[in-house]
Parts: sequence; C-alpha cells; structure tokens
Amino acid sequence: MTEREQSLGRTGRSEGRDESSEGRGESSQGQGENAPGRSESEAERADRQWTELVQEIRVAQTGVQILFGFLLTVVFQPGFQNLSSTDKNIYVITVILGATATGALIGPVSFHRIVSGRRIKHQAVTWAARLTNLGLLLLLATLSSALLLVMRAVTHNAYAPWLVAGVVTWYLLCWYVLPMWARKRHTTD
Repeated sequence: MTEREQSLGRTGRSEGRDESSEGRGESSQGQGENAPGRSESEAERADRQWTELVQEIRVAQTGVQILFGFLLTVVFQPGFQNLSSTDKNIYVITVILGATATGALIGPVSFHRIVSGRRIKHQAVTWAARLTNLGLLLLLATLSSALLLVMRAVTHNAYAPWLVAGVVTWYLLCWYVLPMWARKRHTTD
C-alpha cells in the first residue's frame, strides 16, 4: 500500500473528493440510490466550498481587473474629449460599475483574512458566495455598459442597443439560465 493510499485510508478523502468515486469520473452523490452524498464533516464541507469558491473567483477577478484597468486608461486617450456627453456619462457609469465589481470580487479575500481562525468558516463561505454573486452581477453590468459604449462609437448608435441586448442575453443564458436548468434537471430531492 502506498503512502497516499494509507493516508486515504485514515481520512477517507483527499482534496475534497470522495475517494470511492475517484477514477470513475463521478461524484459521491451519483453513486447509487442509497448514497447520502459526501461523507464530510461541517468543517470539511466549509473547507471544500471555500476552495471551490476561490477557484471560481480567480476567473472572474482576472476578467474584471483587466477590463477595469483598460477602462481607467480610456480617459487619457486623445479622442476621449470628442465623445458626446451621453457617451461620457456611459463611460463614468462603466468605470463605477467596474470598480464596484472589482470590490465585490476581491471582497471574499479580505473577508477571509479578517475572520480567519475565528471558527466561522461556514459563515465566511456564505458571505463570500454572496459577494461573488453580487460581483458577477456587477461584472455583467460593467461588460454591458462597456459594450454599449464601444458599439455606440463603432456603429454610430444605429445598432448598438440591439447588439448589446443580444450579447447580454447570451451572458444571461451562459451564466444563469443554463446552470439553473442543469441544477433543476439533475438535482434530486
């Protein structure tokens, strides 16, 4: 028996996965009718959920930080002064949305640092998930607003609202509708 197998024999799990399903590509929740789900303590569940949440946040943080950084440079471009007052207002709204999205998506890191070691990881995961959901909504609004600004400049306002509506619909489908459909279809009572 290898050292890893011995370790797994003692803990029954490794890296948040139920070892009885490892290698078969299935979760412990899909092991049969009598399987109650993961056999993990409340603390182990909170640790796993925190790790998963941090991985998810990394994707969104990168996107919002790149977009926000780009937005901050736009005002210093020579053509910025030629924008209409409407476009400048859209720009200001976009920058504010980007700043708030960045704050919400980085917030879980600060939250974890402040409450770390206080034995409230379950609550920290709950609040971090809420901040992440808020950050994703703000990111959606930021992307939509930035796209509106760019499309107004490129199409001279002719098709901008329709193009943005199509892209926002796509975002909503990918980010919310499809996951909710999968959740409803594949989750048992």
